[in-house]
Amino acid sequence: MNFKSDFLKEIDARGFIYQASDIKDLDDLISKKKITAYIGFDITSDSLHIGSLVQLMLLHWLDYYNHNTIALVGGGTTLVGDPSGKDTTRKILSIDDISNNINKIEKTFAQFIDLNKGGSIVNNYEWLADLNYIKFLRDIGSKLTLNKMLTFESVKNRLDREQPLTFLEFNYMLLQAYDFYHLKQNYNCVLQMGGSDQWGNIINGIELIRKIINKKTYALTSPLITNTDGSKMGKTAKGAIWLDQSKLSNFEFYQFWRNVDDTYIERFLKLFTKITLNEIKKLSELKGEEINEAKKILAFEVTKIVRGIKSANEAKDIANNIFNKKTIDDRIVTFSINSSEIIKSNFSILDAIEKLNLSKSRSNTKRLIKSKGIKINDVIFSSPDLSLQMYSKKSEIKISVGKKNVGILKIINN
Repeated sequence: MNFKSDFLKEIDARGFIYQASDIKDLDDLISKKKITAYIGFDITSDSLHIGSLVQLMLLHWLDYYNHNTIALVGGGTTLVGDPSGKDTTRKILSIDDISNNINKIEKTFAQFIDLNKGGSIVNNYEWLADLNYIKFLRDIGSKLTLNKMLTFESVKNRLDREQPLTFLEFNYMLLQAYDFYHLKQNYNCVLQMGGSDQWGNIINGIELIRKIINKKTYALTSPLITNTDGSKMGKTAKGAIWLDQSKLSNFEFYQFWRNVDDTYIERFLKLFTKITLNEIKKLSELKGEEINEAKKILAFEVTKIVRGIKSANEAKDIANNIFNKKTIDDRIVTFSINSSEIIKSNFSILDAIEKLNLSKSRSNTKRLIKSKGIKINDVIFSSPDLSLQMYSKKSEIKISVGKKNVGILKIINN
């Protein structure tokens, strides 16, 4: 489809659009006037991870084209738990935990939307906390049917697998629909965006608004990004790829993007950077060793958007020191141990890698040793007894696990 609005042209060309309601009408509206749109984020941790990055970039592009953006933090709905895309019931967090998470996450939004211009952060706890339950069921619950909710993929999957879906979680769908209604009434918000697993929840909101105030609103969802095994992107064997640098170093964040599968390069450059489409086309055509240059650009540009230019330069510099200059850089993950403890406890390469969190398990480390995938100071580690006693007189050693993970073991000599 040939869009008239700059926003829809941009996100369509970059692969953000999976599904939309009345997209021609939406395009007409956006091409004529500034609109307000929102995306909701459940606050289940004190940092978002890269699974939220597509949504953050959608907000960013909307902000870039001078529309009003709302990042809704689910202070209220997180108390309930969204069943969408979940195989099991979520752990319920306390109000204090959620408040702490919100305080830490707010700075991430500032990287993507201009909070001094048309961007804002709102917390749905402000209007959900004091709802009268009887009135809510009568006024809102009567407008939405279980028949339709039972057709949603997220609900069907849980029921088909005979896994519990609590009444508490069913209420989540009502609350998210009410969020859209509230934002329409108070912010004139006409568009809700989200991942494709949120389609049913967003449509509920559109239906609720139509039935209560007879106003037209819109839905737009983006495709879910999956790993090569089909699982939702956001976590690795080592854990989540957090956006907040207090939970994941700039170097580790940069290295995740530096080492993505070759098949993802073009797609990720379109989704997660602001590089022009012409430049992306050139980069995606690189072959062989040259594709590493495209990966370096991807890693730098994503880190710059998420963490800022200073963090991106730091991560790039560390990577250059380690992989090109073959030097030890003090800014990467470290663990300190006394030299006498190495000898006394027979501290092994397995212990060191576990302390540095460079491998998902000891058995995986053993497999890597057998396949010559572990290096110490850039030399393949092959000691049959796995001991590090031979290094006890060193001040520090660099441990490389595979091509992606590097850490420094600092040795204290008394």
